[in-house]
Amino acid sequence: MTIDWMARAVAQTAGLYPYVPGKPVELLLREKGLSHAVKLASNENPYGSSPKAIVAMQQVASEVHRYPDGDANVLKLKLAQFHAVERDQILIGNGSNEVLELVIRSFAGPGDEVIYARRAFIVYALATQAAGAAGIAVPESDGLTHDLDAMAEAVTDKTKVVCIANPNNPTGTLLSNDEIQSFLDRLPRDVIVIVDEAYYDFVAHELGDSVHSLTHPGLVISRTFSKAYGLAGCRVGYAVADAEIVGLVNRFREPFNVNLFAQAAAIAALDDREWVTSKVAETAQERDKLEVALDSMNLLGGHCFGNFVLLRHTKSADILSRLEDQGIIPRPLAGYGMPEYLRISVGSAEENELFLTALEKIAGEL
Repeated sequence: MTIDWMARAVAQTAGLYPYVPGKPVELLLREKGLSHAVKLASNENPYGSSPKAIVAMQQVASEVHRYPDGDANVLKLKLAQFHAVERDQILIGNGSNEVLELVIRSFAGPGDEVIYARRAFIVYALATQAAGAAGIAVPESDGLTHDLDAMAEAVTDKTKVVCIANPNNPTGTLLSNDEIQSFLDRLPRDVIVIVDEAYYDFVAHELGDSVHSLTHPGLVISRTFSKAYGLAGCRVGYAVADAEIVGLVNRFREPFNVNLFAQAAAIAALDDREWVTSKVAETAQERDKLEVALDSMNLLGGHCFGNFVLLRHTKSADILSRLEDQGIIPRPLAGYGMPEYLRISVGSAEENELFLTALEKIAGEL
């Protein structure tokens, strides 16, 4: 007798699907029979991690038989000092991805609504579906940038959470703090608003201190160590919010959700701002170089403020396939309703040169 496990699962399971990450290098090597490949699909830091973070992980390796600090107290204190807030305002997660999921699950469920931009980070929709809430995907006015007016108009008495990615992934657009504050001023005070700033370090000089500039009772600002800090493999992120909100979300958090190495690395990385700043500057320089090159080939999909660029062409699927043939892994955006686009992570100077050399040949044959 065959059991229909889908019928036994919770109702929202039918509409769920696993998050699809960028294609692994090992998979492409097997598929294409290559010996070397460059992954430009997951917006990772191509320069590695802070030397201080690496040393910190090595130093705690002998303690791996012990559970980590379940409250991540030292990291919370460090982040509280870094942001000039109270310790109880810091929520720690297994990457900012978990932070987003925890906040949505804590405040939205069946009968509730969560609002986000149609072409924003896809995890907002996945977390909403998993929570059993209804996702309201608001189209962008220009196809790339959050339409804050339309998002404000979409708010109803069922709205529990609103998500804003700034800069946005995958479109790379940026909203000013003034624009976001004007939006916040239009919302009911009891609506949770997540401002997802995973790429904040790349726009800090332009955006300013959003933690202290933006005000709203339900404001949750999330960040990550996966991008500029080069700790994607550690999976550590956090949010700054009202202490009562953090306390409620912590009721849903798994014990020991941030491992020993991740905590040690994040603490050390915060003390290595010079390294982070230098790598952000290098990334911005390489990003600008890539965008100039894409523009010269009539392939630029728009200016990006993160550590990636956008390629746009009607034959993007063909470009993707041919790049992979040459060992270059970009990120297709068809899953975001953007079939003409590829997202290209900014790599090292050498990796970017390999990409551009391959692309120039392809572009000349389109």
